[in-house]
Amino acid sequence: MAPVDSGLTIFPAIDLKGGQVVRLAEGDMARATVYGDDPAAQARLFADAGASHLHVVDLDGAFAGASVNGAAVESIIAAFPGKVQVGGGIRNREGVDRWLALGVERVIIGTAALKDPEFVKSAARDLPGRIVVGVDARDGMVATEGWADVSDVRVEDLARRFEDAGVAALLFTDVGRDGLLKGCNVDATVALAKSVSIPVIASGGVADLGDIHALRPHVADGIEGVITGRALYDGRLDLAEAIAAGR
Repeated sequence: MAPVDSGLTIFPAIDLKGGQVVRLAEGDMARATVYGDDPAAQARLFADAGASHLHVVDLDGAFAGASVNGAAVESIIAAFPGKVQVGGGIRNREGVDRWLALGVERVIIGTAALKDPEFVKSAARDLPGRIVVGVDARDGMVATEGWADVSDVRVEDLARRFEDAGVAALLFTDVGRDGLLKGCNVDATVALAKSVSIPVIASGGVADLGDIHALRPHVADGIEGVITGRALYDGRLDLAEAIAAGR
């Protein structure tokens, strides 16, 4: 479990679609709001606000099953002095190695965790601290393929499969809240964190500073950090304030 005083890491999010910075509502590519066409500039803004970590998603890649926004991610890595984690369309070891070679700190594997768990386990064993398993849920069940499909596997059951694999963290997203500013699903996130020994990152629905304050006491339960996107872009959450609250 994470020590009580380690703080809650705030991961500002950059979601990429066609090289642009966007946010989706409930993972729906048809409901994308464009926030800018310079991902590197956005990364610099987050760094200037004090961010030490960045969460980047190749949305086109998530649906295509292969990296699509590689050039944009490279520009982000070059511009951001902190640690960058990337997800979206990473389905094999070649994809993992390619991102790590570009300077990505951690790689997030979602769909493949359900479809090909042995690939994820072997990567986690070979690359300690570098593999994050994305656990995306809709009503408690695992969603895959860019959230287009919902499986019959419960979130906790998928998470437990990776208990001893050396996975750095679980990234838990409540798909039904993502991009809607409904508030983070704190109860479900904490329940997952308590059910496994792997640190959990909260995601989906962060609306304002209240969500940061609600998650902060649960660092002791194994919650490592929280991802926030739309609330930052819409001006509902000040990143520097969020980072201070997380500490």
